[in-house]
Amino acid sequence: MKIFIIFIFIISNIFSLNLEKPKIYKNQEINNWLMSEKLDGIRAYWDGKSLYTKNGNKIFTPSSFTNNFPPFELDGELWSKRDDFENIQSIVLDKAPSSKWSEITYNIFEAPNSKGNFYMRLEKIKDWFDKNPNIKVNIIKQIKCKNKKELDDFLEKIVLLKGEGVIIKNPNLEYINKRSKNSLKVKKFYDEEGIVQKINYKNKRMKSLEIKLNNGIIFNLGNGFSDKQRLNPPKVGEQVSFKYYDLTKNGKPKFASFLRVRKQE
Repeated sequence: MKIFIIFIFIISNIFSLNLEKPKIYKNQEINNWLMSEKLDGIRAYWDGKSLYTKNGNKIFTPSSFTNNFPPFELDGELWSKRDDFENIQSIVLDKAPSSKWSEITYNIFEAPNSKGNFYMRLEKIKDWFDKNPNIKVNIIKQIKCKNKKELDDFLEKIVLLKGEGVIIKNPNLEYINKRSKNSLKVKKFYDEEGIVQKINYKNKRMKSLEIKLNNGIIFNLGNGFSDKQRLNPPKVGEQVSFKYYDLTKNGKPKFASFLRVRKQE
């Protein structure tokens, strides 16, 4: 019985490890850091045996998808192409993997908890897949950023291509398994998720959604919806993503605009 209890405890704590998460770029010093495109897909953690979402839920892939994956940890993005999140989400979060997985690739940006700085961790990933190829694997290209102008130019290029943004990272440090000031996301706007608490109607059409954020703040989201979405709005209890450009003094998003319904990962 004691062994069984210990086993259950271990299983329930497999995903207590926090992955490195970027903070928001606010004109910090980033000279000679590495920058890469921030892909708008489903983040996926490989524990050496299986893929999991950022919340620790198993991702059900075709068996061939993870062929030749290494026995060490990986972190990356399951992705197809730019401006395709809804399609990616429907494929990746389906518990019965479909033939549409042929559209998905695993785009790797880290080897969590491997020794050495970022350059060394990337080299470890490259060495493995050079010897054990998988056509579904891409290692995200990292570009040295000399200064803020290069970062701004790169961000502008990504946005024009309908990309989400940029990740810029200090390459000289060992892995940090928490939200880190040495890894930053750079975007033209902020984005966030919240839970629909109430639907506000006017003339039988949705006027706005009452949204509750993770910190408990509640606000009304009324912009960014199509006519079709106003007639068939997100349901109470669903998680929605929205973009915004700043916060009020009360912590409410300014100029918020609906992006999509986001399934639980």
